[in-house]
Parts: sequence; structure tokens; C-alpha cells
Amino acid sequence: MDILVSVIALILLLPIFLPIIIILKLTGEGEVFYVQERIGLKNRPFKMIKFATMLKNSPNMGTGSITLRQDARVLPIGKILRITKLNELPQLLNVVGGQMSIVGPRPLVLKTFLAYPEAMRNLIYQSKPGITGIGSIVFRDEESLISKSKLPPQEFYNQTIAPYKGALELWYHANKSVVVDFKIILLTVWIILMPHSNLTYRILKNVPPKPF
Repeated sequence: MDILVSVIALILLLPIFLPIIIILKLTGEGEVFYVQERIGLKNRPFKMIKFATMLKNSPNMGTGSITLRQDARVLPIGKILRITKLNELPQLLNVVGGQMSIVGPRPLVLKTFLAYPEAMRNLIYQSKPGITGIGSIVFRDEESLISKSKLPPQEFYNQTIAPYKGALELWYHANKSVVVDFKIILLTVWIILMPHSNLTYRILKNVPPKPF
């Protein structure tokens, strides 16, 4: 199902992909795709594909793996791609390749993955990571949350965001089903259009409450 949906989506999205590819090639540093190692099924690493939205050396600049609102490392076209989540669409290639699903826990870089307690790390990636998921919906505007915090970005992430993300992924692990996945897909579209909506907590039952 994942592969079939992804192949159809890639074909239908070609008219959107081609202009994005051309614009990225002609602007910024000329990079079209951003490939990064993430943690996947059974905690095995894989290469995740996105459209490039930031300077190539961003992980070694500023706040590293944490992106802030109005982050100077984000390219002009990258801002649009990140707000609309179009930068995530190349992950359909990861789905076709078998490393990801449409819905699942978000794949993390090793550093942020290790911020989870060991018990969480042993459970979360019993499912394939997903293009979208409960964590993606709730943290639709993670950059804004981090930017508004009075704590240093990495400290706020480690103390508040990482534990809550882990709790959300454990909720998904305990509740995953075709029905839940379908609801998450619909909520993903809704949250992109209405980023401040709390509909997620009304549609999905027993989701851990926000700590912020």
C-alpha cells in the first residue's frame, strides 16, 4: 500500500517537483536534495531525502541540528518549502525504497535520538519511520516553540521537546492501526492549513497532553 500510494503520488506531483528542482538548482548553493543519515526501522540508520532548504554547512553553524524561526541559515525558497512541508515530499522515494512508510514515527538524527531514554529508544522504531506521524502533527511549528522559549535552544529541546516527542511516539506504538494512520494523514493536511488548531487532541484519543 505504501509503495503503491508513493509511486502514484510521485507521478502526480511531478508538475510541482520540476519547478522546485529548477529553482533550487538556480538559487542558493545550487543544491536540490538534502540527504542525511537518520535512525530507521529496528534502530538501523538510513539516508533520508529532502529538498534542500538550508545552507549546506548548516549542521556546523549556529544552533546545529535545531532550526529557529527566522533562522539565517534557511534559504529564501527554503522558507516556503518548510512552511508548506513541500520539502518533505522527496521522502516518497524512501517509501518506495522500503526505508519509510507514509505514517510512522519521525526519523531522527542520532544526536536527537539519543536524547530519548533507553526504554523509548528500544520501542519507537519497531515500526518504519514515517513521512508524517503524531510527532509531525503536534510539532508542526517546532521552530516557533524553540524560538519563544527563554531557555537555550538545545536545553529546551532536551528538557521539554524530546521527552514529549518520545511520549507521542510511544502513544503511536501502542495505538497504531489503519484507522489511526488514516486519521493522521487527514490531520496532517488540516494542520498544514490550520497550524494552531487543537483538532488532533479531539480526533485522536488519549494523546499525552502538551507540557507547554
